[in-house]
Amino acid sequence: MNQPDYDFLRKLLREKSGLDLSADKQYLIESRLLPLARKAGLAGIADLVQKLKDGSSALINQVVEAMTTNETFFFRDKVPFDHFREAIMPELLRARASRKSLRIWCAAGSTGQEPYSLAMCVKEMSAALSGWRVEILSTDLSQEVLEKSRAGLYSQFEVQRGLPIQLLVKYFKQVGELWQINPEIRAMVQHRQLNLLHDFSQLGTFDVIFCRNVLIYFDQDTKINIFGRLAKAMEPDGFLVLGAAETVVGLTEVFKPLTERRGLYRPNAAAPAKPAAGLSGLQKIASMAGR
Repeated sequence: MNQPDYDFLRKLLREKSGLDLSADKQYLIESRLLPLARKAGLAGIADLVQKLKDGSSALINQVVEAMTTNETFFFRDKVPFDHFREAIMPELLRARASRKSLRIWCAAGSTGQEPYSLAMCVKEMSAALSGWRVEILSTDLSQEVLEKSRAGLYSQFEVQRGLPIQLLVKYFKQVGELWQINPEIRAMVQHRQLNLLHDFSQLGTFDVIFCRNVLIYFDQDTKINIFGRLAKAMEPDGFLVLGAAETVVGLTEVFKPLTERRGLYRPNAAAPAKPAAGLSGLQKIASMAGR
């Protein structure tokens, strides 16, 4: 791949998805886009780039989906789900006792393992949640992974990654060589395609937001802007859960970390009221993005 083609692809991916590739990731683009080029009947990356420059929106979407990392598994990293059961839910059960409703958003739900892990946690708390309405929304940039999530069908390898055997037996049925999560759990999760670069205020406000292992791919200004908008999408006493390699520290004061709970944050009422850094740049990107 020549440098101009790589530069074009880096710019395209940043505009469309926020993915911020460093200058030395040519190998990653080649490994993910060469199969796509060949599937489209193109000789290689150079022909793919030319086709993208010609404005093929369908191919642009395919490139973005191919480059978006969808690594996930059930109860990934375990700690966030311990936080959910031990800290988040007990606090919210007290705080929401009068209205008996909760809204949870998985902002990078991928193929469904995270939102369905949360749904199983909620289901296991049925006694405490009797009479409550719990909404779980899963969003992702990729329509393809959302379709897999809706189906709730997973391979033997996928259900062996992090899923306790007792939950597999309790909430899944075998369909040929695959495992399908039962309809009751699937019905607990709503799905919606969403690009985090775009306005998401129409989603309303949430009590809990899981935004894990996606912000690591964005540049600093984009992270700051998204944190600002996540804060506006959260109840004042809500909870934000980030991935193990992500933090708000040094970026923004709109959230404050819970020092005793790694990766868990709450809105900071004392934060100065000022617009998030990088807003104008992100608005420009959003206006150019096709998704």
